Amino acid sequence: MNLYEQKDKNIRKTWILMTIFVAVVVGIAWVFSYTLDNQMIFVWALIGSLFMNVISYWYSDSIVLSISNATPINTDTAEGKRIYRLLENLAITAGLPVPKLYIIQDTAMNAFATGRDPEHSAIALTTGIIDRLEQVELEGVIAHELSHIGNRDTLIQTISVVLVGLVALLSDWFIRISFWGGGRHNNNDDNSKLGLILGIIAIVLAILAPIFVQLLHLAISRKREFLADASGALLTRYPEGLASALEKISQDTEPLEVANRATAHLFISNPFKGGGMRDWMSTHPPAEKRIQALRGININ
Repeated sequence: MNLYEQKDKNIRKTWILMTIFVAVVVGIAWVFSYTLDNQMIFVWALIGSLFMNVISYWYSDSIVLSISNATPINTDTAEGKRIYRLLENLAITAGLPVPKLYIIQDTAMNAFATGRDPEHSAIALTTGIIDRLEQVELEGVIAHELSHIGNRDTLIQTISVVLVGLVALLSDWFIRISFWGGGRHNNNDDNSKLGLILGIIAIVLAILAPIFVQLLHLAISRKREFLADASGALLTRYPEGLASALEKISQDTEPLEVANRATAHLFISNPFKGGGMRDWMSTHPPAEKRIQALRGININ
């Protein structure tokens, strides 16, 4: 498949998933509010979603950098200068402002991008990934992270994470209120039957919705990784650089100490390592599939 076609396909799939995601969350909020005979639940769900997204939009970058123990790179050193120039050249090629560059003192091989838009963005690299990758491999990794910034992935991921949390809260509230006898009371037989049906649907949703929206979040995250891989390869014009880097990163069994569940989706590779169920619930597609896709694309 042509690289441009692959990129467009991933973009379309992401926005289809995001549309489904938002529609599902709005639908769940409406069913819960109708069943409990309280339309304010629906209103507050929308307000809460908007509020959490605004906070995440403005402050997520500084929060993520802080909890990841990321510090600004020292460009006075030869190594710092080399990496910054690599980033600067790629940013100019991509037509993007040069992001701030941070270092995480950790021997695990990983990297992430954050920021609400290209003008307020940052890239963080672990010392492990800097020390153990060749120049063209590190260029591929930086191009991948720049692509996340250019594709507005940090914004999309923030929205999806907030929606997952909102559904979890709504489900928990519904179950608690229902347990204490809250709900719609109507003596009309038809309305009672409708209320009973919606009540059953709402209970099923309360149990299954958090799982379903988490799966949607995982699907969106994986599509954005494939998209950033394709965009990064387009930027460097050398897919093998990123493919080789991903090969080395996937072979690294050391987990990233500063990673947590809230930030795991940001990294270029699953920072927890491991396998089995952990891989199935990972925000990242299998490294083998990403490498195969990179080595199978046509730059022309």
